[in-house]
Amino acid sequence: MTKTRSEKLKRLVAVQRHLEQMAESELAETSRQRRELADTIDVVADAMGSANPLHAMFSGHYASQLGRLAQKDQMLLGIQQVHENRVLKERAKGDRLEDNMRDARDLEDRAAADDAVYDLVDQHVLGASPASGKLGRS
Repeated sequence: MTKTRSEKLKRLVAVQRHLEQMAESELAETSRQRRELADTIDVVADAMGSANPLHAMFSGHYASQLGRLAQKDQMLLGIQQVHENRVLKERAKGDRLEDNMRDARDLEDRAAADDAVYDLVDQHVLGASPASGKLGRS
């Protein structure tokens, strides 16, 4: 049995939605990493501002660590933006495929309804023709 266009599109929609979920998962992971990094930045900043003399000894180390953490945050921000754009792109593709699938299904339903009407007309014409011929001979 050959698949209809709407059935093929339905399969593509399912695949596209899966790609969208994968992109959302990657975005969620990047967001989680940024939250963890923000917590680490807060801990280092608190240590830098502490009045504890032990922390004062390591203030230079904390400052360089804070710089590295800020760079990593900027890198993750860029990755997050790429993932956000990918999610939007995959969602738009899925929506477009879903619209095309609905249109194809509507056309298929309309064609099936037209065929059913034509079959009824054919049955009526074929069925009425011999009976009217018999009536004319009597």
